[in-house]
Amino acid sequence: MKKIEAIIRKSRFKEVRDALHEIEVNFFTYWDVTGVGNEKKGHVYRGISYSTSDIQRRYLSLVVSDEFEERTVQTIIDAAKTGEIGDGKIFVSEIQNTYRIRTGEHGNQALS
Repeated sequence: MKKIEAIIRKSRFKEVRDALHEIEVNFFTYWDVTGVGNEKKGHVYRGISYSTSDIQRRYLSLVVSDEFEERTVQTIIDAAKTGEIGDGKIFVSEIQNTYRIRTGEHGNQALS
């Protein structure tokens, strides 16, 4: 199993959520975060200058079976990408086990 953590633009969340649902990844956690990025210069939008290095992002956390890793990561990339600096990052790590509290199921069975 893999834990996939993605930091994306808040403005792309609906597209990412809908794309994940299309590939049947229906359970994940998300929350709003603020971070600091690599960009050194700001952008001007409607006459207001702002820095993209410290604007609001959405942080997604999900666990998928090994077979869904590549498909899930590619889906997030395709839905979140704008081609501009600040599109975000994806981190993948190994999960040793998962347990469903209600039934006691574990492993891949607890993911469905």
